[in-house]
Amino acid sequence: MRPFRIDIPQSDLDDLRARISATRWPRESPETGWARGVPQGYLRELADYWHRDYDWRAVERRLNGFPQFMTEIDGANVHFLHVRSPVESAMPLVLTHGWPGSVAEFLEVIGPLSDPVAHGGDAADAFHVVVPSIPGYGFSGPLREAGWDVPRVARAWAELMRRLGYDRYVAQGGDWGSVISLCVGEADPEHTVGVHVNMLVTFPPPDTGALTGLDTADLARLDFAERFEQDGMGWQRIQSTRPQTLSYALTDSPVGQLAWIVEKFKEWTDSDTAPEDAVDRDHMLTNVTIYWLTATAGSSAQFYYESTHGSAEFVRTWGGPWKLSSPVGVAVFPADAARPVRRFAERTLSTVTRWTEFDRGGHFAAMERPEALVSDVRAFVRPLR
Repeated sequence: MRPFRIDIPQSDLDDLRARISATRWPRESPETGWARGVPQGYLRELADYWHRDYDWRAVERRLNGFPQFMTEIDGANVHFLHVRSPVESAMPLVLTHGWPGSVAEFLEVIGPLSDPVAHGGDAADAFHVVVPSIPGYGFSGPLREAGWDVPRVARAWAELMRRLGYDRYVAQGGDWGSVISLCVGEADPEHTVGVHVNMLVTFPPPDTGALTGLDTADLARLDFAERFEQDGMGWQRIQSTRPQTLSYALTDSPVGQLAWIVEKFKEWTDSDTAPEDAVDRDHMLTNVTIYWLTATAGSSAQFYYESTHGSAEFVRTWGGPWKLSSPVGVAVFPADAARPVRRFAERTLSTVTRWTEFDRGGHFAAMERPEALVSDVRAFVRPLR
């Protein structure tokens, strides 16, 4: 393991601004809303803000305020933040992002998790926090070989925690971080004392009586899932089938990369008119900028291909069944892209010990509702310490 520090050359930032200025804009859509994609008026204003006002150097300093390291695991360079708590007996916790996320998703929760006393909490709830970048994402890119699917990442995380000297730990995540964390629990059951997820995909079982007795809220979730399957899966289908083709456009055009990611921040967050209703604009742009500066649009998309075309070990992709002995906690945020039905979840996850329904929030819980996420993780882990 070697210390790592983010230090983006000024020439890369100058190139980003020049490319934004030189954007070749398409004609406006016949509709000005979000139905056909990101509205041009909104995107022009956001791109101008990215060009003129967004301060990467300030973000860089903030990220570099956390101890960061690089290590090689199974042939891949793995970047990670490792923030040890001042409480020596703290529980180790590995936090995993998804797409289109990064380690920067967790900027608002690392402090409260690692040093609860400094944030008005109890020292008994402290964690040693490990935040890795998925291989192929951000500063863990690019990859030198194919085959990095969800189970392989889970095994790498188990190895990372072993190298850090953690014999007992909790895995937490959303989006890909959710299934990676569940797979960590399967891959390393002797050391994973619990798995907490803030996204869970559930499917109705095949028996005809599965829907009997579902309440109105659960029926609404099934209706949403059906509509999402028809209208909201375009990004997933192309990244799972033709990631290389997509990568040329996203790696060449920063505004293209911006639109590709910002659309998901609008669709998957608890927002009304724009993503900024739910997430801080600069925080969102930090995620986009990391993809751009590391040129990992393509390698992050390849993760979808690997996890749907890879080994038979991971044919289930999202919905289980899962073979975990560790307790599982599920935090459900109502505007998430995945809206699970507890009855179905408990058929594929037999060890659910905590299920929390929040009244607001969406897919990027650590960015939208950091206090709520921290509180739920703390409550889930207390009986496991």
